[in-house]
Amino acid sequence: MIDMTVTTVIDENLCTGCGLCEKVCPFGTIAVRGGKAAVVGDLSLNCGHCAAVCPVNAIQVRGLDDNLERFSTFDLDRRWLRPGEFDTGQLVRLMCSRRSCRNFKQDPVDRRILEDLVKIGITAPSGTNAQKWTFTILPTPDAVRSLAVAVGEFYEKLNKLAERRILRTFLTLVGKPELDDYYRQYHDFVKEGLAEFRKTGRDRLFYGAPAAIVVGSKPGATLPKEDAMLATQNMLLAAHSMGLGSCLTGMAVEAMNRDRSVKASLGIPDQETVYAIIALGYPDEKYRHRAGRKKMVMRYANDGPRG
Repeated sequence: MIDMTVTTVIDENLCTGCGLCEKVCPFGTIAVRGGKAAVVGDLSLNCGHCAAVCPVNAIQVRGLDDNLERFSTFDLDRRWLRPGEFDTGQLVRLMCSRRSCRNFKQDPVDRRILEDLVKIGITAPSGTNAQKWTFTILPTPDAVRSLAVAVGEFYEKLNKLAERRILRTFLTLVGKPELDDYYRQYHDFVKEGLAEFRKTGRDRLFYGAPAAIVVGSKPGATLPKEDAMLATQNMLLAAHSMGLGSCLTGMAVEAMNRDRSVKASLGIPDQETVYAIIALGYPDEKYRHRAGRKKMVMRYANDGPRG
């Protein structure tokens, strides 16, 4: 369930009755009555639009935590940016410059940076402002390696299962081809990676990253996967701006959601679903150019006549 408790408080002495809060409220929680804004609804998204638009600071949304806008490793300019006020070219430059990093230095990542990344992540939008996302920080190489070992054990078992040809054939015949698809697409790659990990310690999941952040969601969100991935993208871009390299590890996500013991090893409750794992560290690689993109399809829907 999404908490929709009304926490909005309006100072009538400051309120001018301009009506801006009523106009932007997405849930009808506020309306102007008798020349003053008033709380009229029994439910609220606690989105803070009303407080953000009020020209005289007459509104507080007490369900919001101001500490989440206080960062340890940089100073935040708290002034609101109007649409069109930021340099689009520089924004796109950041987006194009961020690359997946698979070579990390072993320098530790300050825990304050990791915590700030989480705070940056939750500036993303979420469906019905649910904010059900969860973040589990792995702050040390040992913590990351322990997760790599647990994920490796999961895939060791999965590979042995996939090697049973009769089982793969039977499951395919009854409309469950996933194990056969895994065998054809990933079995050999995983087998080689596990053998290399045992022999040399080289980790093809996290690439020796000294830190990681697991992004998930508690039950009850309307769009849990989308919420988590939007927060993840914020963190990926912010990590680049902070001098960090980052890489998403999809195979580890699959293991954590299929094997309860892998999540449990990090203290993640069983009811939470993991959607992304970000490997983080200072990059031991240097790019000189931006990479391009493959051709894409761009279309207009229901495009009427022009002219």
